[in-house]
Amino acid sequence: MNRVVVTGMGVVTPLGNELNTFRQNLVSGHSGVGPLTLFDSCQLPCGIAGECRLDEIRHKDRKISFALYAAHSAMRDARLQDTAEISPHDSVQSGLSIGIGLELFDMHDMALYVSNGFKIPGSRKGQFDFLQTPADHCVDLLCDAFNLRLNPGVHISACAAGNDAIGHAFLRIRRGEASLMLAGGTDSMLNPMGVGGFCKLNALSTRNDEPQKASRPFDVNRDGFVIGEGAAMLVLENMENAVRRGVDIYAEIVGYGNSFDAYAISDPHPAGRGAVAAMSKALAMAAISPERISYINAHGTATLKNDPVETLAIKTLFGRNAYGIPVSSTKSMIGHLISAAGAVEAVASIVCANAGWIHPTINLDNPDPDCDLDFVPGQAREHRVGYFLSNSFAFGGQNATLVFRNWEN
Repeated sequence: MNRVVVTGMGVVTPLGNELNTFRQNLVSGHSGVGPLTLFDSCQLPCGIAGECRLDEIRHKDRKISFALYAAHSAMRDARLQDTAEISPHDSVQSGLSIGIGLELFDMHDMALYVSNGFKIPGSRKGQFDFLQTPADHCVDLLCDAFNLRLNPGVHISACAAGNDAIGHAFLRIRRGEASLMLAGGTDSMLNPMGVGGFCKLNALSTRNDEPQKASRPFDVNRDGFVIGEGAAMLVLENMENAVRRGVDIYAEIVGYGNSFDAYAISDPHPAGRGAVAAMSKALAMAAISPERISYINAHGTATLKNDPVETLAIKTLFGRNAYGIPVSSTKSMIGHLISAAGAVEAVASIVCANAGWIHPTINLDNPDPDCDLDFVPGQAREHRVGYFLSNSFAFGGQNATLVFRNWEN
């Protein structure tokens, strides 16, 4: 089996679009949540979000612009700006694996179709073809931009999609099917349908008067998650190739596990069955014991049902050792980025671990008695991180866990 390492990363987040800025804001415990400005939300109970600021939004679907920016940043970071360096000959097998929101059509195209008397509008270069999904278009653009020749993988497993995309890219390199993969996730549901849908589920925080304090994972006063947007893309390589190229290595991916408990559309299994299965499979693939884990990046949504169930799942798997493992939630600072969440949280974990820190879970003022682990409340902590987990547990019971080894240790 080939060893797989991370050699490049790029992000678009509510806390910044450059790795150093992102890391500094995470360690400082800043919040990227604020009033929702992308549309008039006055008719909705939730008027806050984790919005991204990107100078160039070149596509009408924001998540496509986010993906392209993050991908170009990751390729530059891995010293792969020139597409000729990626696939110079047939022996270098490169591909794409991306998690992205499931949309059956572009709303703007559909509105144009209706207003045009139900006649198919003509397409122009750089625009969607009629009823072409955002995922189709995004994959097209990324594969073309970086000369990625392998059949792409598109993952639509909701909040687990980013982790699933990275996990499947890892497996392709591990099995020798690819030598380099661009992998990650992108999403933006900051539109009336996206935000309104979650409002109908009573899933979102309505702490509109204190947006920076609204995302409160594991806190007894949490009232739902804060929706965010963004992207993260990672360059994964066969370790031998990366060493031969002489590039910097951030981390090694050593395990991936997923599961599907299908307990309910919006509730996790009350015993954390799916979460335990995903974490157990990831550790088994990594061939390490639970005692080797020195940090967990939690799914940590700040919903009434997820937080205690995730806590229970960690205690079920790790036993008494669970109380000695620092666990923190990136979502406390940026909100829930849905299909991009796992990828952004993986990058957050890696950049902080490389610097010798664990970022905090902010707004954890009054811990829920059922959430009694070390959730690193309020302030970052210096900590030597070796092996660490990154969890993503999605709607419908779709669960995905990654295990990394910090290259700095």
